[in-house]
Amino acid sequence: MGRAFVYVILGGGVAAGYAALEFTRRGVNHGELCIISKEPVGIPLGLRQVPPYERPALSKGFLLPEAPARLPAFHTCVGANDDRLTPKWYKDHGIELVLGTRVKAADLRRKTLLTATGETISYKILIIATGARALKLEEFGIRGSDAENVCYLRSLADANRIVDVMKTCSGGHAVVIGGGYIGMECAAALVTNRIKVTMVFPEEHCMARLFTPKIAEFYEEYYESKGVNFIKGTVLTSFENSSDGKVTAVILRDGTRVPTDMVVVGIGIRANTSLFEGQLSIDKGGIKVNSQMQTSVGSVYAVGDVAAFPVKLFGGDIRRLEHVDSARRTARHAVTSIMEPGKTGDFDYLPFFYSRVFALSWQFYGDNRGEVVHYGDFPGARFGAYWVDKDRLVGAFLEGGSREDYEAIANAIRLKVPVKDLAELERSGLSFATQASQQIVPDSGLLTEKPIYVWHATAGVVVAVSIAAFAYWYGRRRRIL
Repeated sequence: MGRAFVYVILGGGVAAGYAALEFTRRGVNHGELCIISKEPVGIPLGLRQVPPYERPALSKGFLLPEAPARLPAFHTCVGANDDRLTPKWYKDHGIELVLGTRVKAADLRRKTLLTATGETISYKILIIATGARALKLEEFGIRGSDAENVCYLRSLADANRIVDVMKTCSGGHAVVIGGGYIGMECAAALVTNRIKVTMVFPEEHCMARLFTPKIAEFYEEYYESKGVNFIKGTVLTSFENSSDGKVTAVILRDGTRVPTDMVVVGIGIRANTSLFEGQLSIDKGGIKVNSQMQTSVGSVYAVGDVAAFPVKLFGGDIRRLEHVDSARRTARHAVTSIMEPGKTGDFDYLPFFYSRVFALSWQFYGDNRGEVVHYGDFPGARFGAYWVDKDRLVGAFLEGGSREDYEAIANAIRLKVPVKDLAELERSGLSFATQASQQIVPDSGLLTEKPIYVWHATAGVVVAVSIAAFAYWYGRRRRIL
């Protein structure tokens, strides 16, 4: 028993949805494309099918107590102001969805995938979009995270579980394990749901992989003003449980006991590469690809969290970037490379991260290496930082900026603007990037597609005016002659 397709996307996350949209725009025929996803079918809310959706919503709008985000509102590709890919959209475009299905083996030489139900699915071109999984406490020797009030966040089912548990804890306490993206965004959501929060993480400050101590201090003080308690420099070692198996307290390494009504764990992710180890090159914890998103096997591509690709801005250094923007853009580039072989340029990506919590909103572009220069009004929640390496701007962070401000810092990083004087850079602050970004830069597809559309519209007007002016001049010349 088996089925055959020209193109198969393995994985049902953000990258899969954006790849599907790009395939349709580049002329894929009905019946040629299949998406295989192990995302459960028949999860709460009565959904029989769960095609790709925008996962950032899970730690933001989905957890709101009032007017929360719900499907189909955040199916891909609404995150880029594009078509919303509902189940009907896939059906209308002749794309086969194989949902709730786990692939247990992949034979890249034979170009076949074997599902857990025993079906063989063959392909000519495979796109691996398996993403990553949340690290579990058991992997660090902590037992008991299967308790019903211990939550992780990676899927719609996880988000539904958090919502259900929060409803039983209103006015109670929660412990958030981890000070990264998931920890910070879930802590904000818990507070918004009137739950007291204690955050526990081993680093000296929150978002340690990105924030400087000065930036982290601002956010920690803001969170504390909302009632969040931080316990830093330590880790969870065990749970206390009630007779019905629920966690009632967490025990930390120094013996501290923190009573709680629920636990949310956000301690990182690991790329889903196990099916392909021994068959594909692995680097930086992901599947290594070239600048076309092509793996060491020519008929196989990898995109999203699982892909480790060369970043031109960093001299071709291989990076695996765990962010939705990277997933969207690597997916589209891979499909372009597949559908237009030999005509597609190298992937030129500007690393981008963002978050929105409470009334705060920040964006970061580039790399946080080298010397850091802070600027702006920290008390007023409008501040930023630059990173300078070898006298060039390589990274920029901004809290509380406008769209134009974010475009300015993005352009400045893409230009790798020279920096002669760090003190002057600090005094200039945001205006340094604003002035630098006024230089002509290539179309980079930053932020969302909307700026590109505006650019094209403006260019169209310029061309139209130029043509009209030429026609007027030529007409006058003929009359004179």
